[in-house]
Amino acid sequence: MVCNEIYERASVRFYKDEPIDDKIEELIKAAIRAPTASMLENWFFVVFKSEGVRKKLHELILKGHIEYYGKSKEKKLRKKFEDGMFFAPCYIGVFVEKTGILDEKYSQLELIWAIESAAMAIQNMMLKATELKLGTCYIGVANFPDVEKEIKKMAGLENFFLVGLISIGYPGEEITPRKRKKRVEEITKWV
Repeated sequence: MVCNEIYERASVRFYKDEPIDDKIEELIKAAIRAPTASMLENWFFVVFKSEGVRKKLHELILKGHIEYYGKSKEKKLRKKFEDGMFFAPCYIGVFVEKTGILDEKYSQLELIWAIESAAMAIQNMMLKATELKLGTCYIGVANFPDVEKEIKKMAGLENFFLVGLISIGYPGEEITPRKRKKRVEEITKWV
C-alpha cells in the first residue's frame, strides 16, 4: 500500500481561522510512532494555541524571516505577515531533553539521535496532518538564537533543544506539492 500523503504533502503558509483542537491528539499520537534511537523517547511537544501566544509566535517568525532575508525585504515580508502568512490556529513546538542521556561519553551523539528521532516524529505528524486535510509548515527560522530563546521561554523549556516549530491548520490556500529540483539519479549513488 502506498502512503499517498507523502506525495500530497506541501508546505502551507496561509490558514483558515478554524480551530483544530479535535485533531491535535491524533497528530501527536502519529508523531510518537516514529522511530526513536535507543528507545529514549526524549521528545516533548508543546501546543501553542491561545490567541496571545500565537500572535507572539507570529511576531517572532516575522523577526526570523527579516533576519534571514535581510532588511531589504522587510517591507514586503511585513505586508505578507499582515495578510496572515504563517498565522495558524495552532503551532506545535517539538523539543528534546538535553538530560536523560544514557552515557556521558556519548552525550553528543545521543543528542544527535534525539534530534533525528524528533525530526522523524515531525514528519509523521505532518503526514498525519495531510491525511486529516490539514496544512503544515516547518518553520526553520524558529531556530535563530533570539527567536528560539523566546519560544523556549514561552514554553517554559529553557533547558530543552527546539528541534522544530510547525504551523498547523486548515489550508487557506490551494495545496500544490512542488516538484523536486533534482532527479533521483542525481542524488543517489549505488555501491
